[in-house]
Amino acid sequence: MASVVEYKGLKAGYYCGYCESREGKTSCGMWAHSMTVQDYQDLIDRGWRRSGKYVYKPVMDQTCCPQYTIRCHPLQFQPSKSHKKVLKKMLKFLAKGEISKGNCEDEPMDSTVEDAVDGDFALINKLDIKCDLKTLSDLKGSIESEEKEKEKSIKKEGSKEFIHPQSIEEKLGSGEPSHPIKVHIGPKPGKGADLSKPPCRKAREMRKERQRLKRMQQASAAASEAQGQPVCLLPKAKSNQPKSLEDLIFQSLPENASHKLEVRLVPASFEDPEFNSSFNQSFSLYTKYQVAIHQEAPEICEKSEFTRFLCSSPLEAEHPADGPECGYGSFHQQYWLDGKIIAVGVLDILPYCVSSVYLYYDPDYSFLSLGVYSALREIAFTRQLHEKTSQLSYYYMGFYIHSCPKMRYKGQYRPSDLLCPETYVWVPIEQCLPSLDNSKYCRFNQDPEAEDEGRSKELDRLRVFHRRSAMPYGVYKNHQEDPSEEAGVLEYANLVGQKCSERMLLFRH
Repeated sequence: MASVVEYKGLKAGYYCGYCESREGKTSCGMWAHSMTVQDYQDLIDRGWRRSGKYVYKPVMDQTCCPQYTIRCHPLQFQPSKSHKKVLKKMLKFLAKGEISKGNCEDEPMDSTVEDAVDGDFALINKLDIKCDLKTLSDLKGSIESEEKEKEKSIKKEGSKEFIHPQSIEEKLGSGEPSHPIKVHIGPKPGKGADLSKPPCRKAREMRKERQRLKRMQQASAAASEAQGQPVCLLPKAKSNQPKSLEDLIFQSLPENASHKLEVRLVPASFEDPEFNSSFNQSFSLYTKYQVAIHQEAPEICEKSEFTRFLCSSPLEAEHPADGPECGYGSFHQQYWLDGKIIAVGVLDILPYCVSSVYLYYDPDYSFLSLGVYSALREIAFTRQLHEKTSQLSYYYMGFYIHSCPKMRYKGQYRPSDLLCPETYVWVPIEQCLPSLDNSKYCRFNQDPEAEDEGRSKELDRLRVFHRRSAMPYGVYKNHQEDPSEEAGVLEYANLVGQKCSERMLLFRH
């Protein structure tokens, strides 16, 4: 089995959905008639991504919004406070049917990007979440009410000398003669000493106290044991070990839970009966999502477009003995709530990673922050696959675009790396961000002597597919009539690298 690709070349000066530049985008692309999972793994490790069967690579030093490949380390991942809020919100909804009131306060995951490419080429990866921030008036009202409550509580405690700072400001601004005003203000919460409580103790003193108690306990136990009395030890303190991601996701629900959520992984293939039977429901959800979230006209959301964009994949399914039980290839991870699909994550399972392609969901359930929730489920899923297939240990989130604030959310899943666009080595994102704050395009590899180790070194060993035969380019070029063709072949070879150029078949007319 070999990958067969048709290189389309450079496309420059087309619309960018990130900065809305009409002629800012520049990328190279190829049509993948078929592709092995190993070839695609090596391609995305050189900055390529797929949209349907179209595989493209931004020209990073020319495009208006450089797109850096980002990967997360699921094995070391710890959910943040906002991630935990999303998981707890889902559990409360499933257990009791509770719907969070007020505005969403989770990390912004909003993206309305459409990277349109001519002809059969498709939209790029999108991961969308609606998130409204609290308005300034709401925030001001909450602060004022909080100040009033504080004032009431202090007055109740008998602080007769208290004068609110606001009243001082009013007098100073009213034109009245200023007089010395005696003001006694109690300490604010979290600031200063609270006289009603014992003074804080230093950590060293607390450690000494614990050691003293431990020695007393040991001495008491030894004495009791010598006298033949039962030993009574003090109870051990509870460990403060944080809950794992799996603990937060897979908490047991009560028998009378209000809702049931089931996550199913189905191959993205019409030969699979489960995928086939759920296709119409999945397509209807996609249409609802595109219309509500991306304001697309319903007539544009055709089945053929949905199929080409999210169902057709060039990846050939593989089931090696040492691979995951589900095998490698393209999948739809369906989220079924009470027997109805409310979200679908399109995934590629590759030799070293789970790669997120797209997510669409029911806008009626936006209050569940399904974009964040599905990303956390996919990280947990990667960890699960790693238990069976040890080399599968990364979660690829598509492209990180620092120049577009709405697309920075992917950097909040730590630890994570960005791909250097010149040497194709992975660099921790913390080291990349200072450079990106100064320039949209950056070389992350700090070694000025470092080069692209995987670059094409021997063009003649590149494989082509011509007249139903596979052959090295060194043989093919002896029979070609157009000498200018070599420039395009060389460009393709440099972009895909030596390994892929020797394995993949470059289709030639």
